[in-house]
Amino acid sequence: MTSHQKNGCSDCSCSDIETASPDQQGTSLDFRVEGMDCPSCAQTLNKNLSKCDDIQKVNVNYSTAKMSLTVDQSVINDLSFIQDVQKRVAQVGFKAEPLTKPNKNGQVFTIEGMDCAACAMTLEKHMQKLPEVQTVKVNFSTGKMQIVHDITDDQVIKEVNKAGYRAFLDSQKQDGQSKQAKGSNNTATIASGILLVLGYAVHFMDFSALLSIVFYAAAIIIGGTKPAKSAYYAIKSRSLDMNVLMVLAAIGAAAIGQWMEGALVVFLFAVGNLLQNRSIDKTRDSIRNLMNLAPSEALVKQGKELILRPVEEITIGDTIVVRPGEKIPLDGTILSGATSVNQAPITGESIPVDKEKGDAVYAGTVNENGSLEISVTKLVEDTTIAKIIHLVEEAQEKKASTQAFVDRFAAVYTPIVFILAFAVMVIPPLMGFGTWGEWLYKGLELLVVACPCALVISTPVAIVSAIGNAAKNGVLIKGGTFLETAGAIKAIAFDKTGTLTEGKPKVSEVIPMANVSVAELLGIVRTIEEQSKHPIAQAICDYSLERDIPVLNGRDFKAIVGRGAQATIGTITYFAGNPKLFNELNVPLDHVKESIQTFQDEGNTLVLVGTKEKVLGFIAVADAIRPITVNAINKLKQTGIEEIVMLTGDNEGTARKIAANAGVDRYIAELMPEDKVTVVKQLQNEGKKVAMVGDGINDAPALATADLGIAMGGAGTDTAMETADIVLMADNLEKLPYTMTLSHKALQVIKQNIWFSLITKLAALVLIFPGFLTLWIAVLSDTGAALVVILNSMRLLKQKK
Repeated sequence: MTSHQKNGCSDCSCSDIETASPDQQGTSLDFRVEGMDCPSCAQTLNKNLSKCDDIQKVNVNYSTAKMSLTVDQSVINDLSFIQDVQKRVAQVGFKAEPLTKPNKNGQVFTIEGMDCAACAMTLEKHMQKLPEVQTVKVNFSTGKMQIVHDITDDQVIKEVNKAGYRAFLDSQKQDGQSKQAKGSNNTATIASGILLVLGYAVHFMDFSALLSIVFYAAAIIIGGTKPAKSAYYAIKSRSLDMNVLMVLAAIGAAAIGQWMEGALVVFLFAVGNLLQNRSIDKTRDSIRNLMNLAPSEALVKQGKELILRPVEEITIGDTIVVRPGEKIPLDGTILSGATSVNQAPITGESIPVDKEKGDAVYAGTVNENGSLEISVTKLVEDTTIAKIIHLVEEAQEKKASTQAFVDRFAAVYTPIVFILAFAVMVIPPLMGFGTWGEWLYKGLELLVVACPCALVISTPVAIVSAIGNAAKNGVLIKGGTFLETAGAIKAIAFDKTGTLTEGKPKVSEVIPMANVSVAELLGIVRTIEEQSKHPIAQAICDYSLERDIPVLNGRDFKAIVGRGAQATIGTITYFAGNPKLFNELNVPLDHVKESIQTFQDEGNTLVLVGTKEKVLGFIAVADAIRPITVNAINKLKQTGIEEIVMLTGDNEGTARKIAANAGVDRYIAELMPEDKVTVVKQLQNEGKKVAMVGDGINDAPALATADLGIAMGGAGTDTAMETADIVLMADNLEKLPYTMTLSHKALQVIKQNIWFSLITKLAALVLIFPGFLTLWIAVLSDTGAALVVILNSMRLLKQKK
């Protein structure tokens, strides 16, 4: 079947496809597309890519195998956008490589000091105003800024510092300067606290009212310098973040003579920020720890010498040596040596995997015992661990639907409450209800309560924690949307071969007939099948080899397409194949018809062996269920999955046997690859959220159609990592129940955070007007609520596998 047929193209008469949105101008982004064998493939690509909001025009040229996208300038250097395009192309069976390279000045900086998503928005708007900056994207969840610019790195860092935050380009700079910056913040907070205590002590002893105010004012200035700087740039960027509200509250409190309240507001805000930043850093550490898995240097073999070189200088084909107990620095293939490798950092498997010559190994895994010589197969930036790190960071930047809703809510809520606070300050005293000072104080309280900091971070911090935990345990979740979707899944469709089963057929029984011994029968069939690469032929040959059955002297080997094979041994021509082959040869099968049916009903594939006159016997071959399958399916049902369906191209008998042994609820047999898409749609039409589990290659269309595509064995296939929404890095199902449990727990934590944030805000709003809420308690409720939300989200880091 050709790729255009597989993907739904019914004819080859259509020309190159171009689609455009009217009255839009953008920049061209070009790709080379592999796998198109018909002009109508352009239609398939067009339909898939036209769904992307950032693409204004699609032009696919079959003749040149090129695709040109007209996109907004803001995404032309966005690596995550380019990879999203590649994923969409891969989902319909093709491969796209970008011809337009991102700007070489595109860089990623680590940002520290952001208290919430509003801070990220303030910094982003500030950097966008610089004429030398083409594009910039700041993400609060990951603490990263992706920027394309024409200025020096030091100038970028300086501009970030102006806005009240800290930027670091690499880990070495971060390690030194970050500690220094954090120490400076701690010193300012401590000094502010000491001055606050001194001011209160002087006031309490009634020593000097003026001296007390001086101490309070000093506490406000020292503790409030950083938030004041951030507030200035927030206002300049037309943002209303927590820094703006806190500075206004402190200044307002001082203006009405509440100096202690103002100092207490600043101090509590500073302490709350320190605690929040420290807690959020712990959630980000799950990714930083991944980055430290692979060594920075490797022993390269040059002749008889071993030279220690940075991994960045090592190229494909170089030979590296890894000693017992050392981490493997780069992906490669073992040239010599045998060992056990702890692959837990990549796949999450707790048991070391035996490796020998010819086996693949991955950067970041640990060589448990034997010394190895490894031929490097991937550059440092292309290793599996590098891809995992990139995909996880990218995933944390993708907003879940809940987060997007909360952000929209906060964008409306904050200015409304800000206007309401101003109205509270002005309207009642103008109408003669109370004093200006009284209503100004209530308005300041309302300002503090206005910031939805806890609400805004309720979702992203939970998602970062969950995705980080999953990555540590060998599961890649490519975004908050997919994490949320996993929690709503009610039906899972499994591909059979290689997913529920091992995918490697094995001989289950040998039945000799016509006075032929088992050894004689295996000798004949091994001789016929020795030249074949078919999996069933290989299974029979392996079975014979294990029993020391020799190959006979054969000749005139011939493959019979769709039927079997033949060879001449001595003077007799022998055949090995399915029952159809012997029916066509007019060989009598009446005496074995019942046995054939029985074995097929039990899930076996039969290879009959004989001549043109008679059947000499047959061999039953079956695909064994993975040892973990039954346990994994039982655990999935315990997580709330209502229906588990098995999809297979095998016959009814094989499907029935595997389904019964595996414990699935329903099976559908004799399916072509495109039929699996139809079945997934049928399950969705039944009102269920459906996940599809497959190997990410043959099952790509079904994975793309399902509400959630889950690929297995991502450590071995780049296709699986590109096409699926969730990737199980190990080639087994043991991580799937853990993933579903984690998603349910994440949804639960997100709901808890949102409700807690809303109830806290509502309670604070209600307590303002009776006078039960003081300004410092309002600050404490806001920073405290944010801290509780973060700590609650961090529980997801501890979710057991």
